[in-house]
Amino acid sequence: MSNEQVAPETRGVTVELLTTVDLGPEIEGMAGRQLRMRKVTFEPGGVFGPLHDHKDRPGTVFILQGRITDHRNGVATDYGPGVGWPEDRNTTHWLENRGTVAAVEISVDIVRLR
Repeated sequence: MSNEQVAPETRGVTVELLTTVDLGPEIEGMAGRQLRMRKVTFEPGGVFGPLHDHKDRPGTVFILQGRITDHRNGVATDYGPGVGWPEDRNTTHWLENRGTVAAVEISVDIVRLR
């Protein structure tokens, strides 16, 4: 069993909604979708899990401080401040802060309104 299959549940993570834009009036064909920006803070040992995908929810992430480990396809990749990555329909992962200081990322994605 890979680490991804036993990814822990979310703990030690705070999510702050910074802003949203209703995309329906902005872009034809985007009715019912929203552009969302969040600040996600991972305390030391914090986990954003469990394993999840980004099908129908593309986005990007940018690290402001600390280090975040992204677990994808059995590979753990560490990202530090000033680095970002895409989260597209092929992304299936979970995240953690293995460090001793809080890690903070800005996450921007497109979500379906409920």
